[in-house]
Amino acid sequence: MTAATENDYKLLAQQAKALVEGESDWIANTANLSALLFHSLKNINFAGVYRFENGELILGPFQGMPACVHIQVGKGVCGTVAQTKKTQIVANVHEFAGHIACDSASNSEIVVPIFKKNEFWGVFDFDSTELNNFDKIDEKYLSEVAATIFA
Repeated sequence: MTAATENDYKLLAQQAKALVEGESDWIANTANLSALLFHSLKNINFAGVYRFENGELILGPFQGMPACVHIQVGKGVCGTVAQTKKTQIVANVHEFAGHIACDSASNSEIVVPIFKKNEFWGVFDFDSTELNNFDKIDEKYLSEVAATIFA
């Protein structure tokens, strides 16, 4: 399954670039991108960023239910991405060792690393109410959108 078709993602990638063009403020950019993706992807109940600061992930702009504010590196899906710097696609979060359940309605998740000038900056986190909602198409295009934040 995928949260959007490849054609939908191509349009979303163009919209994301247009939203951030000429804007250097990361809060404005991540707020707009979170809103765009939350309202455009299928079965999403959370879309947001965590920035890496002082050795941990700290909640940034998002759409969805209230979320965990601090996440330790190596803990949960977001913390695992902070440790590995690689995207994680989790088909069933209930089977992910150490999953942090901020919203009990979440069943699958994709977390994409965000880089600023080739340095790890944080993560883009997407949760779904459906099992197995994300795949390699989601990874490809969500990574592309994440790269626009500091383009």
